[in-house]
Amino acid sequence: MPDNGQVERMNRTIKDATVKRYHYDTHDQLRAHLQLFVDAYNHARRLKTLRGLTPYEYVCHLWTKEPKGSGSTRHTTSRDHTPR
Repeated sequence: MPDNGQVERMNRTIKDATVKRYHYDTHDQLRAHLQLFVDAYNHARRLKTLRGLTPYEYVCHLWTKEPKGSGSTRHTTSRDHTPR
């Protein structure tokens, strides 16, 4: 589960890439741009904290390592499962 600092950092990243950079005439324009940004971030942006993986690749790695329904209820930090 992300901590408050991680959430605040992601909020800042989204704001810097959208509302601080562009003007939107409608909420629908903002929603559409936010969806495009989040899709690009999750599928194209490689992150140092995930050892060069995109968020999508990281989640896929976790799912192949611990498939859903494996019975594990242990709470972990993102560092616990970072691929090596």
